[in-house]
Amino acid sequence: MQARPEKPRLAWAVTGSGHYLKECLEIVRELDDVDLFYSRAGEEVVRMYGYDPKSLVPEGRVYRDRAASAPPVGLFYRGDYHSLVVAPATSNTVAKMVLGISDTLVTNIFAQAGKCQIPSIVLACDSEPEIDTPAPDRIVRVWPRRIDLEHTKKLKTFEATTVVDDADQLFAALKTRLTEVG
Repeated sequence: MQARPEKPRLAWAVTGSGHYLKECLEIVRELDDVDLFYSRAGEEVVRMYGYDPKSLVPEGRVYRDRAASAPPVGLFYRGDYHSLVVAPATSNTVAKMVLGISDTLVTNIFAQAGKCQIPSIVLACDSEPEIDTPAPDRIVRVWPRRIDLEHTKKLKTFEATTVVDDADQLFAALKTRLTEVG
């Protein structure tokens, strides 16, 4: 395990969605003291959209979903992080969060952040009945299923979890949280 940082940092998890990916990565690039956590699909999608997963946080650490036990969760227990952002969050990730399934790096750190009372901010991709979203080569229209919308609504009831619907709300919630932690 790596050395403990001098002060708690921001943990940012990326899942396999292109929806708001560009905006999320622009926010990440502007932050100090942030570490990235990629789901397997998140790392794939970041590459598909033309980004280098390693270069986004030159001063931060990068964790990938490569181990069954998700060893980086221990970093939440020892106080390395003051907050978790999951953005963008796919419907699959949101469903697992709502159902308490922790079988990926991202869903595991979300669960452990909750158990450690570390606030989370989640940009749920499926929050509207109809959305236009960027594919790697064009804009496509999608219609999230009722179950996807219900999971997003249910996640909004979780303690210490702020669910946002777009990049502007994400930026505002993150700004508020960073002000709280000073």
